Amino acid sequence: MIDTLVGLVSAFIIASISTLGYGGVFLMMAMESACIPLPSEVVMPFSGYLVSTARFELQMVAIAGATGCLFGSYIAYFVGASGGRWFLLKYGRYVLIAPHEIELAERFFNRWGSPAVFISRLLPVVRTFISFPAGVARMRLLSFTIYTLAGSYLWCLLLAFAGMKLGQHWEELAPWFHRFDGVIVVIIVAGAAMILYNRVKGIMTAPTGGAAEE
Repeated sequence: MIDTLVGLVSAFIIASISTLGYGGVFLMMAMESACIPLPSEVVMPFSGYLVSTARFELQMVAIAGATGCLFGSYIAYFVGASGGRWFLLKYGRYVLIAPHEIELAERFFNRWGSPAVFISRLLPVVRTFISFPAGVARMRLLSFTIYTLAGSYLWCLLLAFAGMKLGQHWEELAPWFHRFDGVIVVIIVAGAAMILYNRVKGIMTAPTGGAAEE
């Protein structure tokens, strides 16, 4: 079941970007930052690969990803600010949000304060959920916006650049493979498969109920 879910999520991401273009990049990154854990490790490298085919432009991909992150982060921020912590802790598992991941982001924010919003954008897991504790703490919206946009742009640019370079050097790797598109997808999906696998497994084995109190 987990393997099937991993495949479906990855296929959904790739199909959305292929169909919607920059709008797909924006949408996927917005969903990730709104605490719906679609892995940016799939979204941005695949977008970077499309840069190497001349379908996308690198800076536009990074901007689409960063602004998508900001939009989704606003959603998570305002959910946190409005007292929605108990709801995510109780029902988040239904959209692959594990309670321990929210708690990890809260501890990270409490330790590092406002700069945690920037730092976390370069870290796995925490980057997806950091906007929520920032909202709970009622961090100043202007600071939140600046830190989120700066960190998200850097993260999106780095991942897209890596995907682009892989695509640009494909001719050197081509003798080892038969089909260009298929192998690129397999490489990207395999890179994110373990992340999704561990996330789903953790949620399925986590205890239900009680920890949802505000």
